[in-house]
Amino acid sequence: MADYLLPDVGEGLTEAEIVAWRVKEGDTIEINDVVVDIETAKSIVELPSPYAGTVTALLVAEGETVEVGTPIISIGAADATSPAPAREEPPVADMVIDLSNPAASGGGEGESLVGRNKADRGPQRRPRKGSASPSSPAAAATQMQLQGAFAPGGAQSQPVVESEEPAVPARAARVEGPPDAFVPDRARGDVRVLAKPPVRKLAKDLGVDLADLTPSGAGGTVTRDDVQAAASGGPLGPKARDTPSSESPVAGRPGEREWREPVKGVRKMMGEAMVGSAFTAPHVTEWVTVDVTRTTELVERLRAHRDFRDVKVSPLLVLAKAALLALRRTPVVNSTWDDAAQEVVFKRYVNLGIAAATPRGLVVPNVKDADALDLRGLAEALAALTATAREGRTQPADMAGGSFTITNVGVFGVDAGTPIINPGESAILCFGATRRAPWVVGTGAEERLEIRDVCTLALSFDHRHVDGEAGSRFLADVAAIMEDPASALLYA
Repeated sequence: MADYLLPDVGEGLTEAEIVAWRVKEGDTIEINDVVVDIETAKSIVELPSPYAGTVTALLVAEGETVEVGTPIISIGAADATSPAPAREEPPVADMVIDLSNPAASGGGEGESLVGRNKADRGPQRRPRKGSASPSSPAAAATQMQLQGAFAPGGAQSQPVVESEEPAVPARAARVEGPPDAFVPDRARGDVRVLAKPPVRKLAKDLGVDLADLTPSGAGGTVTRDDVQAAASGGPLGPKARDTPSSESPVAGRPGEREWREPVKGVRKMMGEAMVGSAFTAPHVTEWVTVDVTRTTELVERLRAHRDFRDVKVSPLLVLAKAALLALRRTPVVNSTWDDAAQEVVFKRYVNLGIAAATPRGLVVPNVKDADALDLRGLAEALAALTATAREGRTQPADMAGGSFTITNVGVFGVDAGTPIINPGESAILCFGATRRAPWVVGTGAEERLEIRDVCTLALSFDHRHVDGEAGSRFLADVAAIMEDPASALLYA
């Protein structure tokens, strides 16, 4: 028998939450079979098993946070009549070689030895049902893949990349505790509910029992909309929960005037990063209000264009392209201050980050080498990035190595703000809501008032090396392109 220890997740992360078990006691598994979804401060990741055999015990309950090195599952010999124990593998940390390029100051993206950038390798699926023994090279490869999932640039290793596979059955852990805490599958008539890991986690946080829902997704899969509809008071409303959640529409027990919730996962990491950035880099924020009528007109034309009918086109796409073009004229905005070396690191690439609000907290995945993409390629990359973030499938490598960020507060109806720079970068652009407003157009005797589409842009930048002239020039260039998209030809 072997105990599978929670692997060293690297990057200073020392703990993880057990989100959902993929197996139950008595299941027979093989090397590389995914056994559990865990949530770290970076993302939700699938862990494959380094052992083959029969699951004898789930040692940690769903929802519990444990430290690295804690036994989480026991796996015995596949043949019950042959109790010879499987040879235990060394800890992951002892088997890992350098899988990444740790250039913390922005000098390039690292690659995992077992995976490459998604754009280079095409769709990948994790290996299924291996037949190697725990001591075989396949087991060692699995251990390296686990570490690669959390190393900078390594989360794209094949076993942990979410692919377009059918949703797996949600299975409850068998643990000791109150009857309503964790209900074993056998006690529920061995029900198997099809749902993806982020949907199962959402249901758990909202107190919705997946077995009570009528699936609306393809192949009988429960979708996020199914869960949210039940949580909002639909025919199959949520059951009472004993623990509050920040993701629940109403947190705490009825009648309580106060409640507490632990700060962990992505929200904890976000808080620490924002404090570090705010009190390390001297922030300066500048604002400009722009007539974006011609941008909204361009968006409508692009939506009708045959080359863009099957991709999402929004004003954010035009703003992203405007920012990429403006960075060419003011590259210091895309640079990084290296305090340890007392150097400014300039970059010949732009990894464009888009801040995305998710149920687990704010994440900032980035489009690698966004400056090398044409308009359609950029539209496809932004759509894939935001869809992955909403589903909770953003991997650590997708959030590493950003060089410039856009935050779109306009989707919430907010005019603008003073955003905090993402750690490791030098500037962040805030995109406010577009509103119909009176605006002076024309010059001299031709001046007149018209109702136009108007929005506010705000740029926060690191004043240690981005001075007011550089920040103002960059913001003015972005505003000029948003006011007249045809002027982008001057920057190409």
